[in-house]
Order: sequence, then C-alpha cells, then structure tokens
Amino acid sequence: MSKESAKKLSTESYKGVRDFYPEDMFIENYIFNTWRKIAESFGYEEYNASILEPTELYRGKTSDEIVNEQTYTFRDRGDREVTLRPEMTPTVARMVAGKMRDLAFPLRWYSIPNVFRYEQPQRGRLREHWQLNADIFGSSSVDADIEIITLAYHIMKAFGAKDEDFVIKINNRKIFDDLAKKHGLTPEKKTALLRIVDKKDKMPAKEFQQKLDDLIEWSFDLNIPESSDITEIRLRLAELGIKNTIFDIGIARGFDYYTGTVFEVFDTEPKNKRSLFGGGRYDNLTENFGGDRVPAVGFGVGDVTIRDFLETHDLLPEYSSPAHLYIGKAGEVGNKKIQELAWKLRESGIHVAVDISDKKVGDQVKLAVKQRVLFVIIVGEEELARGTYKIKKLKDSTETELEENKLAEYILKNL
Repeated sequence: MSKESAKKLSTESYKGVRDFYPEDMFIENYIFNTWRKIAESFGYEEYNASILEPTELYRGKTSDEIVNEQTYTFRDRGDREVTLRPEMTPTVARMVAGKMRDLAFPLRWYSIPNVFRYEQPQRGRLREHWQLNADIFGSSSVDADIEIITLAYHIMKAFGAKDEDFVIKINNRKIFDDLAKKHGLTPEKKTALLRIVDKKDKMPAKEFQQKLDDLIEWSFDLNIPESSDITEIRLRLAELGIKNTIFDIGIARGFDYYTGTVFEVFDTEPKNKRSLFGGGRYDNLTENFGGDRVPAVGFGVGDVTIRDFLETHDLLPEYSSPAHLYIGKAGEVGNKKIQELAWKLRESGIHVAVDISDKKVGDQVKLAVKQRVLFVIIVGEEELARGTYKIKKLKDSTETELEENKLAEYILKNL
C-alpha cells in the first residue's frame, strides 16, 4: 500500500460548515420547528427549490461582491455556469415569475433553505447555514411591511426573547435615492454609498467618514428626519404592542434589489450586540424574468445568529432523548417477548428503545442515563410471569411498580 493511500482521512468537517451530532440536531430542529410554527400561524405556505441555480440569476441583481467573491460557482459537465445559492430571494422571485398566471395574489410563502457563502468563518457567520425566508408577494401596501415586521417580532418572542433583548431598526432605501439625486450621484456611486453605509459597523468611524467624504459631501451624523412611511409603520406597530423599534439611517441592507422599507433585528446584549437578521421591500425583482412587476417584501433569519442569541440569553432548550423509555434485559429473556412489549407501548405513542448491547443490567441503566432517556424498565422472566414491571424515572431515580396495561398511561402523564 502506498503512503498516499495509507494516509488517514481527517475527521474534521470542511471549513466553515458544521456537523450536527444529535444534541446539535435537537437545537436545530427546535429552531426550525419554531420558525415553521410561527410562519404557519400567520398563514404562510411552505415552498422549496434546489440549491443549484444558474449563476446569471445573481449577477447584477444581488451584489457584485457576493457573486464575484463569496459564491461557490463552477461549470457543470454541460459547461453551464452554476452557483450554490447564496440566498433565497432571487430563487423565490424566479418561481413566482414562472407561475405568475396561476398564482393567487397576495402570496404568503416561507422556506427553510440552506445557503452558501465563501467568506471568512467567524461568530455568527459561516460558509453554510440554514435560514427562514418569509415573503409576501403582490401587495405594495404598507400593511404588508407591517405584517412582515410583526412576523419577525413574534418569531423572536416565540424563542422566549423579551422586548428589551432586541431592537428592530427601520429605514427606507428611498432616503438614499433622494440623497443620490440631491448630490448628482451616478447609479454606480449610489450603489457604492449603500455598500459603505451597510458596512459602517465593520470599520472604524474615521475610516467610514473618509470613505463617505471620497464619495459624497455628506456628514453621516446629519440629522435626517424619519420619512412619513417609517413613522406610520412604527406608530402602527406600536398599536400592535411592538414598541422596540427605532429609525436608523444606518440600515441600508447590502443587496441591490431593495426598493423601500428595510429593517434589521439587533441583539441588545453587549456581549452579542450585532444584527441577527433583516429584510425589506423589493418591488422590481420579478421584472428580471420578463414578467410583470410584482411588489414584494420579506426577510431572512439564519440559524447561526439565532442560536448565538439563544445561547447569549440562556434560552437554549434542554436536550432530551427522542426515546421516552429504555427497555433493558435481565437473564435469558427471549428477544421476541421484549419486542412485543415494546411494540404495544409504541402503539400507545411511547418512543421505546430496546437494549441490544448484552451489557450487565447496571451498565444498561448507565447507558440509558448517558443517552438521557426519561424512563427505564428491566425485563426478566419474573416480570414477564407477573405481568408487572418496575419503571424507574431516571431524572430523580424514583421507582414505581405497574401492571403492563398501566405503563403507557404513566409514561405519557409524566413526560
């Protein structure tokens, strides 16, 4: 065997992505299930699409920086340029444009896709993550903007966040349109301005102002009043009990397609004081596919930043095994009898794991404890003959002797 073929493979995952061991998957599913529950409570329908898209879908529509520097782009065997999606909005716009005549507007759609960005991994930012995308298509009303921000707010609340734990910063891209017009900026310089403002918090204040000075004679600290749209949105959100909103001229959003309201949700905890997620209005994206203009507003929230938020605020759920009951074996009991007992309990809604380790009884119990199963029963010939079993609650080590037909009721009552 050559040295090359004998080389051991690394157990590390690819840089910037994650392995999900059961406890990690438990948290991931908690995040996904919370997203899904709240989105559907607002009447949003789930959709999905492939992670592969033609690269042209993103050129000139997302951000040149993202397309040129941050995507996984390659040529397939048919010499087509394809990209692992860096975001979901162009995909859903393509889907809506493709079935425009068949759809009943306004649409409320959501998806939980995985997306890919080739960038430097750091806290809150990896090369692959999953995110909830929620969008309304077919309404230019401020009511749609209000609903999408309300949905974002209730997602945070569903995770146990208090109002003081996060703030919703709102702006409007039309403010930058007005600035560009006032200062005679070309479309390219206006895009550059948006990029600078979007990266404000990632550079020293002096460097930020210098970049502005090189582009436009405008002091960022200039007091620009709220637009009437933003004032209306914030007032109406307050009427709905959503009072942790502020106007922030620094919210620009990095994508080129935003046309109006933009917002970001920020953690207020100093240890994690960062943008958690955001979105806004994009009214022109479907026109890129040769179809009619369909106004739209939406947001994307990633699993990485949400997990960081939950961890920072001590809101992570406590792990529990999917198995409610572990059935161990004592002596020479036949496997058939144990499997019959397990199946009867499963039919009652109990999740049952049966020991296959052939370990000693004490070690079987230790295994159940380590796997964080809630209850354990050890089955021997004596238990089978009597038809009664000692069930142990592993959390507090209490034991209860029950007849077989009482086991399911007891377990379900104590879950």
